[in-house]
Amino acid sequence: MSSGAANLSVSRPRLSIGEYVAGVTSGDRAKLAQAITLIESRKPEHQEQAQELLLELAPLSGKSIRIGISGVPGAGKSTFIDTLGTNLSGDGHRVAVLAVDPTSARTGGSILGDKTRMANLATNPNAFIRPSPTSGTLGGVTRTTRETILACEAAGFDIILVETVGVGQSEVAVSEMVDFFVVLLIAGAGDELQGIKKGVLEIADMIALNKADGDNETKAKVSAAEYRHALRIITPKDKSWTPPVITISALENRGLDDLWSRITQRHGQLTDGGGLTTMRRRQQVRWMWAMVEDRLIEKLKSHPDIKAMVPDLESAVTGGGTTPALAVDKMLKAFGV
Repeated sequence: MSSGAANLSVSRPRLSIGEYVAGVTSGDRAKLAQAITLIESRKPEHQEQAQELLLELAPLSGKSIRIGISGVPGAGKSTFIDTLGTNLSGDGHRVAVLAVDPTSARTGGSILGDKTRMANLATNPNAFIRPSPTSGTLGGVTRTTRETILACEAAGFDIILVETVGVGQSEVAVSEMVDFFVVLLIAGAGDELQGIKKGVLEIADMIALNKADGDNETKAKVSAAEYRHALRIITPKDKSWTPPVITISALENRGLDDLWSRITQRHGQLTDGGGLTTMRRRQQVRWMWAMVEDRLIEKLKSHPDIKAMVPDLESAVTGGGTTPALAVDKMLKAFGV
């Protein structure tokens, strides 16, 4: 059974906190979907109840391995997640797949609306697939995805795969909410080292060259060697871990055992040394400040005085009548800052 309940509306009669908690912790997928929909709502009364719910679920969360997955277009992320998730569920794990797609605000689309992208996981009783709404801001995406992770963990999912579909900021945002960040690449797509930003390599815990099969296998090995060389001149985010560069074929299910072994190796290393707890605590603090920024911007834009002056200020900025900095000063003054 897939997680098609993702489109549930919070307009239906709301459950009590106890009913949500009982439903989520008992593995009721419909109740989990309803709880996530409540978390995603931007209505103040829903957000208040969602935070009460998260306080109840918090002691039951935190026991999963959180993995971020990014990659260039055409890298085969869907096939990779589908195959890896199926392998893990076959080994007794319960897998939740979440997607962060800040770009869909422009199209109104849902990146995981079509579950055929991950046909096996979509019908797997030990898997749960859920997109994150954009809410028009990356901060909003980050908030709902982080809190959805906690709900899924409380529901007993011990592997959380967070897929980032956007570019730039979304990769950084996802890397700040997971334990391990995988960058999926392909060979033979031109100048590979120019095709992905240095910043993404800096936050990677592993680079996996996908589609290393058939005539492309040799090219993938050559590209892997190039990336290993490139990583030598990039300062690692953690001196205790050198990001490995491996070749895999998600289509043929080759190399994924090695990939998973390296993820668990790193996770065990962090857990044994206390680094996982430290990292997650730092992520919590950064999350708090990200939410402060998101809430302030939201309140600023919705302030009636600000809304009234924005058209004139924008015209003045574009026409050269004022500078962006002076326009900001006027808005902040009207906001009372």
